[in-house]
Amino acid sequence: MIEALKQRVNGDEGLVRRGRYLTTIFLLEVGPTAWLISIFEGRIVSVTQGPFVMPSSAFALRASEEEWGKFWSKRPPPGSNDLMALIRRRVLRAEGNLQIFMANLRYFKEALAKLRPAGA
Repeated sequence: MIEALKQRVNGDEGLVRRGRYLTTIFLLEVGPTAWLISIFEGRIVSVTQGPFVMPSSAFALRASEEEWGKFWSKRPPPGSNDLMALIRRRVLRAEGNLQIFMANLRYFKEALAKLRPAGA
């Protein structure tokens, strides 16, 4: 499912324009599975599945499969509908250079929400 992120984000010109000053690599952990997501000027260049020995990324977002499943559901329940809500509930850990994450928070919220089913 994470592989679809590249196509869905790059297909949204408004989202790509919003991230036009964003170039980074971040780690997304869904339970035991890790993904390195490379972004260049708002476009997702690559989505690479781990395992990784020593991944190089600016920051990491880590949560259980169950919590990501709630976030990516068609109608996420309260507390699972937003990245900051997940962080506040302490089920999502954001680690590393959080300045990049916070400066582009809306981009990351909308990009990761693209993995929800169509019509969500």
